[in-house]
Amino acid sequence: MTYVAITQRVQVLTDIRERRDALSQEWVALAMHCGFLPVLLPNHLDAVKTILSELPVGGILLTGGNDLVSYGGDAPERDEVEHFLVTYAMVQKVPLLGVCRGMQLLLNHFGTPLEHVENHVRIEHTISNGDRVNSYHNFGVKKCAAPLKSLYYSEDGVVESVIHENCPWIRGIMWHPERYHPFRKGDITMIKELFYV
Repeated sequence: MTYVAITQRVQVLTDIRERRDALSQEWVALAMHCGFLPVLLPNHLDAVKTILSELPVGGILLTGGNDLVSYGGDAPERDEVEHFLVTYAMVQKVPLLGVCRGMQLLLNHFGTPLEHVENHVRIEHTISNGDRVNSYHNFGVKKCAAPLKSLYYSEDGVVESVIHENCPWIRGIMWHPERYHPFRKGDITMIKELFYV
């Protein structure tokens, strides 16, 4: 079974001075449905490097949650881990999918500034391939710079999916496939094809 490394959001519990890594159980259910075994990564760079050196990871999934620090977020340890994972995926040719914040991280990593977007939180809209997708984000872009290439746009021109021009195993989407119940056939096909499962 293919191992896919999955990043987690950081929850900051100020009342007890604790920072927690957390992941929606929907991601584990989707992983198992797609036929790969999720490996939950901590937001600790040395631990992540050790995990990747010990496990034959066949894919990387950057999940949603937490704004990037440069856009007001409070999880620098997550930014550090995910920037490392993008570079690792490029060098090792490991398929990587960035979802929502994960796609924002890809845009940021490759030099495209994010901008605040309106009417993209808790709605569903049609994208340029004719599909309808959910939306839970405040930041996005209307144009991305090379080496990323836009694949799909929302009706108001916000980029909804990207692919790396030179590393086609690196992709990003702005919708949340894990939040559909039942899971959608098109999302499952896309994930399985990317991760070769």
